[in-house]
Amino acid sequence: MRPTPLKALARAVVVAALAAVSLPGIPAAAETSTAPAVAAACTPAQVVTNGGFESGTSPWTQSSTSVITSRTGQTAHGGTTFAWLDGVGSTHTDTLSQSVTIPSGCSSASLTFWLHIDTTETTSSTAYDKLTAKIGSTTLATYSNLNKASGYVQKTFDVSAFAGQTVTLAFTGTEDSSLQTSFVLDDVALNTSGGTTPPADSTRTPAAPGYTVSLTSNTSGTSWSGHESVTFTNASSTSLSEVYLRLWDNYHGTCSAMPIVVSNVSGGTAGSLSVACTALQISLSSPLAQGQSATIGFDLAITVPSGADRFGYDGAFVNIGNALPVLAVKDGSGWHLDPYTNNGESFYSLAADFKVTLDHPTSLLVPATGTSVDTAGSSGRTVTTATASKVRDFAWAAGPFSKISGTSTAGTAINIYSVSGISSSDSQSMLSTAKSAVDAHATRFGAYPYGELDAVIDNNYWFGGMEYPGFVLDLVSTTALTHEIGHQWFYGIVGDDEYNNPWLDEAFTDYATDLAQGKTGTSCWSSVSWASSAENITNSMAYWDAHSSRYSTVVYGYGKCALHDLRRVLGDTVMANLLKSYATSHWYGVSTTAEFKAAAQAATTTDLTSFWTTHRIVG
Repeated sequence: MRPTPLKALARAVVVAALAAVSLPGIPAAAETSTAPAVAAACTPAQVVTNGGFESGTSPWTQSSTSVITSRTGQTAHGGTTFAWLDGVGSTHTDTLSQSVTIPSGCSSASLTFWLHIDTTETTSSTAYDKLTAKIGSTTLATYSNLNKASGYVQKTFDVSAFAGQTVTLAFTGTEDSSLQTSFVLDDVALNTSGGTTPPADSTRTPAAPGYTVSLTSNTSGTSWSGHESVTFTNASSTSLSEVYLRLWDNYHGTCSAMPIVVSNVSGGTAGSLSVACTALQISLSSPLAQGQSATIGFDLAITVPSGADRFGYDGAFVNIGNALPVLAVKDGSGWHLDPYTNNGESFYSLAADFKVTLDHPTSLLVPATGTSVDTAGSSGRTVTTATASKVRDFAWAAGPFSKISGTSTAGTAINIYSVSGISSSDSQSMLSTAKSAVDAHATRFGAYPYGELDAVIDNNYWFGGMEYPGFVLDLVSTTALTHEIGHQWFYGIVGDDEYNNPWLDEAFTDYATDLAQGKTGTSCWSSVSWASSAENITNSMAYWDAHSSRYSTVVYGYGKCALHDLRRVLGDTVMANLLKSYATSHWYGVSTTAEFKAAAQAATTTDLTSFWTTHRIVG
């Protein structure tokens, strides 16, 4: 995705107003550049003890014996016990704390906890009751009655700056004289990692998903309903008793009016919705041992909102990105249930097979991920069947598009779908750009494997462009389209955790775009100016959502400049061979910062330690 910086900044103001209030102390807590250098060995660890409160109260210190509880009135996120602060309805303070030691030598430390807030306060503007989360003397965030939600929401903070220290993790809840607010905490964890080989692909689970979907639209293509099923295998040696479906587009609605509705689940039992209703827990009918497979199915209803967005309709033209529920990933860090970000991407999924059948009015063209075949449906309707292998997601559009097609020199079929108002000359220009871009990227990183490539062109996109496997949304822009097509390799073929490692797809794709356009990035690093000591190219979207005006500058701009600088250190041929072999070794897999750094170091006799430090590539 290529965001528009001014839009991203405006978005962040809205997000900050709706989410927990991030206080000025957060940059210090997010500091990573001054953390101790990574030691030769780092044993990943979870340093909070009894974070789920299922083993009594030790070693937690609580202000009263009623804080850690299983009493009626609230429920646990997992298990039966939780921490319930306040909820009294009169002037009251509750505290909960634990001393933790964050080991040195590990480059990453992440604090997570699940928080549910309910209140009888009626105001929509005044924070009467508050919960403060602190580590050491640093305030991480403050929440209030204004942050009430129907379910638990996971909160995540980078606390890498505290590596090598013993500090107190503390939660303090205060209520005023009337009307209760309950702050309910569960599943507190502080995970450290870095400096060791990350978990192999075999530990990422559920593996090898296969999705089968059948949907029927209304006359405008703004509403779709039908059935989805997914078969998957547990690749982990740990028994798998649950999975999570990511209902990403519920971000675009509310929990009381969800655009994505899952019902009538089979093969498991639907649990609670969490993460602002974008994650649905499914408890499996029976636990899966390593190598065992299962299938879950459910009815699905999709309601597309108004707006020229990656999920939205603009007049007669409908974009349906991230609407199909996909399986969340569980790895050595646990379940990845990060929140949706509109500033970039939150998506992390494993390569999967899709067969999607879309029944729609014949008047609507339906470009989609994969290779599509149209057959006649009932009167006035067409059935588009799209199949895709080894892709991480599935997206489509619907509308009375103007369509032109062509084939790249290397043989990739390209389809350009233009909305009304796009001139035929602009459509032809985008077709020419797509042909040259797909071949340029394929030459550098490996042959394009997804059959046809569809591009929807609309100059109303506030976000510039957006990538999906075999399917992109874009403005009339040679650079932007070359960039989005580059994402077919970096995020698509070479996967990554887009929320926690956005540079691995955005910086690499911007670098690939420069190469495709003959740009060498000469002296671009000389314009780098850091906003703070906490700012790194490798920061997560949690950081960039709090510093949205810097996201594009650092992740895209500084990121690609760092790769240009690495090419100058290694030499053009070595860098080219590095990226092609790296893509090959991670084809349909998942890339990490540590793995790329290791591969780069293996390609040269020059010690790159100072290079990573200077360019703020941490991990």
